[in-house]
Amino acid sequence: MAGSILIIDDDPVQRRLVEAVVTRLGHSALTAENGRIGLDRLQAARPGEIEAVVLDLAMPEMTGLEVLEAMGRAGISTPVIVQTGQGTIDTAVSAMRLGAFDFVVKPVAPERLKAALEGALKFGALAGKAKARRAARGAEGQIGLGDLGASPAMARTAALARKAAATDMPILIDGETGVGKEIVARAIRAGGPRAGKPFVTVNCGAIPENLVESILFGHEKGAFTGATEKHLGKFLEADGGTLFLDEVGELPPEAQVKLLRAIQEGEVDPVGARHTIKVDVRLISATNRDLSKRMAEGLFREDLYYRLNVLAIPVPPLRERASEIAALAGLFLDQARSAAPISVAGLSKDVVNLLSAYDWPGNIRQLQNVIFRAAVLAEGERLEVHDFAQIASEIGTIRPVETRRADMPSPVAEKSPQDLETTDEMTLPLLDSRGEMRSLAELERQTIQAAIDHYDGRLSEVARRLGIGRSTLYRKLKEMGIDADEGRLGRLAS
Repeated sequence: MAGSILIIDDDPVQRRLVEAVVTRLGHSALTAENGRIGLDRLQAARPGEIEAVVLDLAMPEMTGLEVLEAMGRAGISTPVIVQTGQGTIDTAVSAMRLGAFDFVVKPVAPERLKAALEGALKFGALAGKAKARRAARGAEGQIGLGDLGASPAMARTAALARKAAATDMPILIDGETGVGKEIVARAIRAGGPRAGKPFVTVNCGAIPENLVESILFGHEKGAFTGATEKHLGKFLEADGGTLFLDEVGELPPEAQVKLLRAIQEGEVDPVGARHTIKVDVRLISATNRDLSKRMAEGLFREDLYYRLNVLAIPVPPLRERASEIAALAGLFLDQARSAAPISVAGLSKDVVNLLSAYDWPGNIRQLQNVIFRAAVLAEGERLEVHDFAQIASEIGTIRPVETRRADMPSPVAEKSPQDLETTDEMTLPLLDSRGEMRSLAELERQTIQAAIDHYDGRLSEVARRLGIGRSTLYRKLKEMGIDADEGRLGRLAS
């Protein structure tokens, strides 16, 4: 049975409107009146139960952006379509940076929501298949130390990983969200004596607090309400192999005490059990938090920290590993093609240059999502710059970029708005003639005007290339006082 679409919006009228559209399109709908309830439903959902989320950004108590941040920390990869009544570029950019699949403006037309949902569902299915393939690949021990990247920034990480693989000591991998900490952990396991043994992963930030002990250490049948059968727990599942505790800094204090005992004594105490059980586990932990700061705040035990951090391995962010981006992008496109019937055969040189110029705040995970999204929505045989409109808009170009030489002027050039009117190079300068940053409203207006010119006034094509609905484009034209035909003819005659 297909999953449901979760609608998170504090406005009951908007919830009903979106719910009506979703059900009319043949999907079942779930609703949540605020971000906190929506996040709880996502965390409690079974795999595949919720296929996509329509998320309002402007909500009290917990905003849509905060929901996206929490989903990222919890490892929830359900595709999200964000909607807002503001329609500002900076809000859209923030949402896309945090992993949103698409962005719509209230009131969204049913056709626009339908297109966004179809794309999100395709993306979710593709990501799920790719995740399953990665898990199978990892289970076969095929992720090795040679898969850690060849950039200079990764040299120290790779060297430490090789040393770690030769030992059985606890490892703490530190790095921003999405940098590939699990890849490093799997490489360490593959290079050591436990290579053929179980590799069990636990996202500590995704476990409901009342279930942490049961999931980690197991429970006996009848140990608590709802415990209808015995559960081994992750430590026993990993017995003889490796246990990877991702986001270990999110563990509640009670679980930290039991984890410390498990490490010190080599045994676990299942909930409701009469006796402890001996286990033999290689422990690798990971965090994107500053654990020393959490210790100072009383949120993480100092004795546990030193038990976990026998050998620390930092993983640098993707922005420091630009030379890896082309290979990673190609790898993710291959994953997409192997998981779904996608006609895209490769990436253009301009796309590689564009992706290499971006700073990737969401790191490797964001790069993978961006490639998957482009592969799902692309219409050509190769991915081109226009398939990455959001990335291009952040960098400040609306045309294919070229690799910058040291003698080339900065892309943040001091050009006046009049310069844009007379130049053939469709590049939006970020600074005005006084050297001050230009407003987002002005950049948005000139982007739309340039697109109308470039596509000869074909508004359907303009809307598609800019990644917005036609109704949204018409509304913006009206708000900005732009007449598409007059603007195009006037610019051609100048």
